[in-house]
Amino acid sequence: MLPVLAIILPIYLAISVGFVATRGGLFVRADMRVFGKFVINLALPAMLFNALSQRQIGEILNGSYVLACAAGALLVIGLGLFWGKYRGLGATDNVVTVMGMSCSNSGFVGYPILLLMTAPVAAVALTLNILVENLLVIPLLLALAERSRGEAGHWTVVVGQSLKRLAVNPLIMGLAAGLLVSVMRWQLPESLLRVINLFALASAGLSLFVIGGTLVGLPLNGMWRQIMPIVFGKLVLHPLAVLGMVTLLPWLGVAALEPQLRQAAVLMAAVPMMSIYPILAQSYGKEDMSAAALLATTVVSFVSLSGLIWLTA
Repeated sequence: MLPVLAIILPIYLAISVGFVATRGGLFVRADMRVFGKFVINLALPAMLFNALSQRQIGEILNGSYVLACAAGALLVIGLGLFWGKYRGLGATDNVVTVMGMSCSNSGFVGYPILLLMTAPVAAVALTLNILVENLLVIPLLLALAERSRGEAGHWTVVVGQSLKRLAVNPLIMGLAAGLLVSVMRWQLPESLLRVINLFALASAGLSLFVIGGTLVGLPLNGMWRQIMPIVFGKLVLHPLAVLGMVTLLPWLGVAALEPQLRQAAVLMAAVPMMSIYPILAQSYGKEDMSAAALLATTVVSFVSLSGLIWLTA
């Protein structure tokens, strides 16, 4: 158990530092938005570019990984929608609940964990998860949410707008630039690579600090009945779905994943939901529920991730 704690404790200690610093007044919660923008707009794109530009394209693009993650997320969305309808949830409540179950915080939590667990494939796994989340899962969830409002045809506009935003998304731009350098086999100046590396090194620690600071002041009172299905779906159902797909794909004739990528896929699915979950839910009047779910899932994930790492290490 001690090796497991040696892996998981630094992650949650860094989150705790962000929480304590913000709760103690060293920073205010609004500062986390600024730090988060730095991570999303500079640090993570630099990390993606730095890692991908120095690899062969064959090492990066892995269809089996993409298929397993996409199929796992779609399975969770389908099961979640069916279960919510059975419970009698309203259409919008159902979609927002599923949104919390099926999309991971790959950059802020998943990547730092992979750096400690499966460092050689951490950047590749993050790249592929970002592709699945931004090109498939998030646009699909937003389209379902808009359709749940009963505004005919409007969901297609939402999907179109989501895809347009991808063109100027710094993460996608960093990813695309790194892939371009890899494909063209360009040798960039050493001074430029060092500057990019300086920003890349800031991504893991600052992202965890931001998560901790963001958790300050989130509500929990009276919401356990609403949020526990989201917590269970994200921390148990999602990783089980991805594990099932990783196991099933070879039986369908798809190339099996190497052990480290298989472990990375399951770990990425087992981390808490994306930190922008409450922001997306706010448009549908569900910001309090989603914020409470984010807090509860982050806290409970210390136990669930510890158990998963112990089983897979």
